[in-house]
Amino acid sequence: MDRRRRLTYISGMSNDGKVTIKQLGGLKGFMRSPGLFITALTRGRHVGADDAGNQFYERKGRPGSTRPRRWVAFNGPADASSIGPRWHAWLHYVTDAPLAEEGMRPWMRPHQANRTGTAAGYRPAGHDYTGGVRAPASADYEAWSPDDHAAPGAGK
Repeated sequence: MDRRRRLTYISGMSNDGKVTIKQLGGLKGFMRSPGLFITALTRGRHVGADDAGNQFYERKGRPGSTRPRRWVAFNGPADASSIGPRWHAWLHYVTDAPLAEEGMRPWMRPHQANRTGTAAGYRPAGHDYTGGVRAPASADYEAWSPDDHAAPGAGK
């Protein structure tokens, strides 16, 4: 690789599928995951990015393998649920290229990551975090207490 091409490659001005340092998050990306950073920079080909800012890469498969190696560099914490269906299909070799957004139907909603376990997660009425009071139901029961009932056979 000659000097001029190498400088273009490193500076992030290349747009022919080469991975740039800027795409990998710069120094912060290197500190977060140095192995991923170096592998993507030296062997990877940038395929694209999703709406959440996740970056997708691939490289030739290993000898004897017919499929390319594909991976994602997450924008923020590694959360597999943040990958939308378009990129999920590509990442798992269902399609050879990411699915087009033009195929979205009017009734389809934009992808959302799983929010379970976060403050934005669903909590039904009566949940401890929402006050802990719920409306009585017909199937409510009364807890058994040994003080309320005598033991069978006792007191004869």
